[in-house]
Amino acid sequence: MIEIENVSKWYGPHQVLKGCSLSVKKGETLVVCGPSGSGKSTLLKCVNGLEKFEEGKITVERTSVGDPSTNLPRLRSKIGMVFQNFELFPHMTALDNVCLGQNKVLRRSKAESVSRSMALLERVGLADHASKYPGQLSGGQAQRVAIARALGMDPVAMLFDEPTSALDPEMISEVLDVMIELARDGMTMMVVTHEMGFARKVATHIVFMDHGAIIEDVPKETFFSSPGVRAQAFLSKLLSH
Repeated sequence: MIEIENVSKWYGPHQVLKGCSLSVKKGETLVVCGPSGSGKSTLLKCVNGLEKFEEGKITVERTSVGDPSTNLPRLRSKIGMVFQNFELFPHMTALDNVCLGQNKVLRRSKAESVSRSMALLERVGLADHASKYPGQLSGGQAQRVAIARALGMDPVAMLFDEPTSALDPEMISEVLDVMIELARDGMTMMVVTHEMGFARKVATHIVFMDHGAIIEDVPKETFFSSPGVRAQAFLSKLLSH
């Protein structure tokens, strides 16, 4: 589903990605973790062309992301993206936020998009909040609307960029529960997160990054039972708090 081959990226003289390679098969959940500044979010954004890369190749369902002839808006419509800070339109209701892409990009009728959106809001436990605006929602509710919005585009894969990092601790579980359900339903997912409980439950394999490079790419069981030295130091600090 997603193939990343020897991808490198620079910001001026600073190299932020160093020969990164990984693959995500259909139905797998890949968790990407590592310290701040290790390149995790940059790598994720390269997958749907939000960040350009100078070397290497990324393909999604055999479509080359870096090819100048690739229609990136069309590609992005097939890859759901959930950001740290929700990115909802504040002047639109939850329902209208979920409908918008379906209307504008997929050209669904209003009736069809409303029906689909209400079903998705029901799926994430927010059907009763469809008429509320983002400012009237908690952080966890807003993030679940963002997930419903991404699902409304019928994506072949979902990308999550630290989706719980901006949430209060009490709201984290309600977002992770939705993501766990998606993973168990077979959605292909690439998730940048420090939520190791989530990784233990649903990750197929785990990538650990440091200083722009992929240090480990191993099955979940291997990562938690016998991590490398750098990953072990990271986990010991993360799990001690």
